Amino acid sequence: MGISKIEVITSQNKLSALKKTLAGMGVSGITAIQALGCGVQHGTQEYEVEVHEQMELLPKQYIMILVEDEKVEKVTDLIMKELYTGHIGDGKIVITPVSKVIRIRTGEEDSAALS
Repeated sequence: MGISKIEVITSQNKLSALKKTLAGMGVSGITAIQALGCGVQHGTQEYEVEVHEQMELLPKQYIMILVEDEKVEKVTDLIMKELYTGHIGDGKIVITPVSKVIRIRTGEEDSAALS
């Protein structure tokens, strides 16, 4: 059984609802960091007519979640449903394999370290 890291970058106002949704499906932990960033629009707000020539960094949330591989699709689907507005700034999801997870306090590894 493998483990994957799901990284989510989205707007700041989405974290509360996402935490509630993930907890409801049994995700045992997340890490959230306030960040600055922009996508292909270079920080242009949706209501602005012109695209910025220089990048404008906007406030974002970076969220990291570790889950067993068999839960990745379900967790990703829930994240997409929770964050989708159809507007610029909904965010990105990046999924990468994790070779090992170790809980420092107990020495438990991999799936045991997640629960």
